Amino acid sequence: MALRDRHKPEEEKIMDVDAAMSGSLTFRDPVNLRINGKFEGTLETKGNLVIGPQAVVNAQIIGDEIVVAGRLKGEILAKKKLTLLDSAVAEIKVRTAKLTVHEGAIFEGVCHMLGENLSVDDLARYLEVDMSSIVEWANSGKIPAIKEQDTWRFERKSIDEWIAAGKVR
Repeated sequence: MALRDRHKPEEEKIMDVDAAMSGSLTFRDPVNLRINGKFEGTLETKGNLVIGPQAVVNAQIIGDEIVVAGRLKGEILAKKKLTLLDSAVAEIKVRTAKLTVHEGAIFEGVCHMLGENLSVDDLARYLEVDMSSIVEWANSGKIPAIKEQDTWRFERKSIDEWIAAGKVR
């Protein structure tokens, strides 16, 4: 009888999509996703998303780190970073913490940087919850927040620490 190695790291989850797809995809667990074909619809992922050089994507995307080498059109929320490689053609409205555009990439659209301070709307998208929940948590003191006149603002560093501590519910 063989024993399993308890110290063996979990296998990395990788998904390659080479087909034409449309619809809505949601990944709750971190996954390394690479799209090499056509995709149209909505995509919500944790982990890394790569849009390959032959890919044609028209979608609303929420992800952590997104790398684009192909064609991308739509609305994007890259929570950590968006990278447009030299072969990328992007017509997007993007919200991201960090943006890298390589020489040769084509970027047409609007970029809003997620700064150190987030609004209620920004935080709702960042945490993928309703704005009403954010306001409720802020009013009850469940989430680190600063009230300025009639609006709440949230420091990204404090929010990330709050999430890491497992206080988000």
